[in-house]
Amino acid sequence: MYDIHHYADGKIVEGTSGRFGNIFNPSTGEVQGRVALASKAEVEGVIAVAEKAAESWGRESVVKRARVLQNLVHILYREKDALAEALSREHGKVFSDAQGDVQRGLEVAEFAQGIPHLIKGEFSDNVSTGIDMYSMRKPLGVVAGITPFNFPAMIPLWMSTVAIACGNAFVLKPSERDPSVPMMLAACWKEAGLPDGVFNVVNGDKESVDTLCTDPRIKAVSFVGSTPIAQYVYATGTAHGKRVQAMGGAKNHMIIMPDADLDQVADALIGAAYGSAGERCMAISVAVPVGKAVADKMIEMLKPRVEALKVGHSMDPLAEMGPLVTAEHRAKVKGYIDLAEQEGSKLVVDGRSFQYNMQGFEKGFYMGGSLLDNVKPGMRSYKEEIFGPTLQILRTESFDEAASLPTIHEYGNGTSIFTRDGDTAREYVNRVEVGMVGVNVPIPVPLAFHSFGGWKNSAFGDMNQHGLEGVRFYTKVKTVTSRWPTGIRSGAEFVIPTLNG
Repeated sequence: MYDIHHYADGKIVEGTSGRFGNIFNPSTGEVQGRVALASKAEVEGVIAVAEKAAESWGRESVVKRARVLQNLVHILYREKDALAEALSREHGKVFSDAQGDVQRGLEVAEFAQGIPHLIKGEFSDNVSTGIDMYSMRKPLGVVAGITPFNFPAMIPLWMSTVAIACGNAFVLKPSERDPSVPMMLAACWKEAGLPDGVFNVVNGDKESVDTLCTDPRIKAVSFVGSTPIAQYVYATGTAHGKRVQAMGGAKNHMIIMPDADLDQVADALIGAAYGSAGERCMAISVAVPVGKAVADKMIEMLKPRVEALKVGHSMDPLAEMGPLVTAEHRAKVKGYIDLAEQEGSKLVVDGRSFQYNMQGFEKGFYMGGSLLDNVKPGMRSYKEEIFGPTLQILRTESFDEAASLPTIHEYGNGTSIFTRDGDTAREYVNRVEVGMVGVNVPIPVPLAFHSFGGWKNSAFGDMNQHGLEGVRFYTKVKTVTSRWPTGIRSGAEFVIPTLNG
């Protein structure tokens, strides 16, 4: 058993609220630790620390800030496996997937090393006689990140590296489900040479979220989680004068055209639907084959592969899929499969009764993969995000019918199309009302130098995460108009200038 507290001003700070949440090991089902849940006063104390640190950090040279990021990148590469192991033990995703979680966050840190270039302003010479005009990007001050359980390394790094590189102080409120990795990231920041108070971690629940969304010292809030909470964070934060980016849920469709390479499609769907036990906002949860022949063939190819998925504990090197994060979440996913059956879907593969019998892991939060056919657009199980190892097949007769589905769905996070025809792909990319689109790519998560963000009820706010959109989110523009009066110009000087001159 271990306790996780908070991190502020460069050191661990013990919680004083007296409230704790349990930290489970999803692979065993056992409680392995506790996390302190901060009171409003504790969160306010951390904000005060960050506010003080922001004053000097915001005036620090961009070169020094870049060097801290360079140090951080080297440390993260060194600690990558340790971070991934801690992540696996609290989240449940298999070790190789946890390594990918760390790597994708690390890549944004690599991007943020280029901050001297990324925040360069613009200059116009002699806009009027003797007048120059230029702009600069300045930090906001203290900003907050509220991050989900499913990416406890990647998303805190997405937010904090760009925010801190831009000169802000950062307060992280991670998920209470898997808080160890964020605390390890705090140690990495300190070793990298970041001044105390610039990166802080406050563990907590709704009380912490509400404090961050309403305290006037927090200038911006970045959030990733479910759509109802994203809407709440966006509404609360903006009502209190904050800049907010809030990323919500998803229902990601893969369109499968008759000319697609179906072997490639089957490989893509197995990884995109069942990787990380489906606990990804970019998971493909709906396959949309065009034509009966394509649909029948996909069911024929997918059924044995879903039945053969290797489910195991998070550190099992042979496992393709680990447990779900909590028993409650597993019950929720099973409830959606129950609902889909009641609504008339055909359950081709049923993962609800999966039992993992390895000694010591029998009580883990495991499920097998499920595959549902004959899903219809009016079904609640189709409309809502399941967030588990479940793939739904929604049959269509034409490209137009298939392409309309992600556009009219309330979520608009990601989508993909598999086809050999460039014209079809181009038409789909331009037509579909979704924020991130893949062509023969199942999970179109942009790399660090582009920006991540969905449309409709998948995202609230005007700016996306990381890339140049992230830099804009964490900075504000100041424009200067300058004219210097004509002075007395002296003649030539032949003596070298000195400090005493």
